[in-house]
Amino acid sequence: MSIPPESEYQSSTHHPPAPSDELFDITTTVDPSYIISLIRKLLPENVKHGDQSCCIDKSENMKNVETFVEQSVDDKLYSQNEREGVAAGEDAWEEFGCILWDLAASKTHAEFMVENFALEVLLATLMVSKSSRITEISLGIIGNLACHDVPRKKITSTNGLIGAVLQQLFLDDTPCLCEACRLLTLFLPSDESVFLAEALQPEQILSRILWIVENTLNVQLLEKSINLLLAIAESKQDVVAILLPPLFKLGLLRILVDLLSVEISKLMEERSPERCSILDLILQTIEALSVIDDYSQEICSNKELFQLLVQLIKHPDKAEFAHSCVTASVLTANILTDATYLALEISQDRLFLQGLVDVFPFASDDIEARSAIWSILARLLARIQKTDMSPSDLHQHVSVLTSKSEVVEDELLNYNVDDSSEDHRGSTKLISRTFALNRIVEILSQWRTLDDHLKETLSMEGCYVSERDVDKMLHYCCKYA
Repeated sequence: MSIPPESEYQSSTHHPPAPSDELFDITTTVDPSYIISLIRKLLPENVKHGDQSCCIDKSENMKNVETFVEQSVDDKLYSQNEREGVAAGEDAWEEFGCILWDLAASKTHAEFMVENFALEVLLATLMVSKSSRITEISLGIIGNLACHDVPRKKITSTNGLIGAVLQQLFLDDTPCLCEACRLLTLFLPSDESVFLAEALQPEQILSRILWIVENTLNVQLLEKSINLLLAIAESKQDVVAILLPPLFKLGLLRILVDLLSVEISKLMEERSPERCSILDLILQTIEALSVIDDYSQEICSNKELFQLLVQLIKHPDKAEFAHSCVTASVLTANILTDATYLALEISQDRLFLQGLVDVFPFASDDIEARSAIWSILARLLARIQKTDMSPSDLHQHVSVLTSKSEVVEDELLNYNVDDSSEDHRGSTKLISRTFALNRIVEILSQWRTLDDHLKETLSMEGCYVSERDVDKMLHYCCKYA
């Protein structure tokens, strides 16, 4: 059993995203009776309950839907001719369903739909339908309804609906799996997240989610499924306590590190924007896990993960995956906070030092990320300080630092924080930056004491250092330190 690769799946053009919050309350001229008629048209034509056939007269009041659904979902034995009857109307169902899919993005329409039994009809459809397209549209409608508070609460209170959605995770249809993952992800930041977490908790369901993440070859499904894991990692404490222990037991970290390795390898071979977004999602998920006390130690002790982060930060051309490098720097800083011994391993890696400084421009609008970079620099330079550097090593470090003098200068000039603030003066962020700058001053000053002839010889060996760049860097490092 496998999920089709991307080449075998052409994404439907009808995947309307939920609109931004400010658009939810826009009124439209859509006739309420038209919405009701669309909901009626989604009803399965015939459903058997034991030996008694239950046929729906579409002219009846919509309140009869409750009775219909209760009967239809209690008994899952449907005759072949009834299944064919549903399939025969698939084109019409798709047309009406897609209209409702769009309408469900509006808060007003969404609330009206759930008041008129749209969820009960969709539940019955999920139970009956053998069409992947109808299932996808049903999940898409429910997903858009889940963007709004009132309909989302109604989803959780509709008996059997979440269970029916979770059953769709065991399909092998990529669009259906994408919509199922999107729907579940939308629930996790909400007040209904604990309800969903308890429903997700069975090992069979969590194993299936991890199986999808680990085995899909479709970029869109990979993105949706990792997004689900990220939402779990960033959820409230109650949800984390329910879902993360079994997920880690099932190999969550191993899967994420394996995926990271694959994506970095692909990055070296191709530069696909889709793949860059996957890389960043993986890193964000691991970063979110790294700040949770119960799991930080396991992450910090994973040598393969640390080596992959170093490899990514060292990459010379970062423009196309810059955000991933920023995330990788924050994650590296988190790891070094607990696993301080790892700083020694990379303290002599001049390509890493150079690559790390190169991340500064991409983190210009992220104070936390810039602080993380200074924290790493402080730890690396502290290790360098404790080693007896030969003139050659000293020259090479100065060469790396001065080659990035403009980047460091721009970072310092853009650091618009009131240094007179008591909170700022005592902050860990400023302490790291101040230590790093002081250490750079010491290294540059130590280099200036070298014999001029030795400097010239070392520069001829391939590590050129400009006296002017040294003086300039010394000036502004002293100023901001």
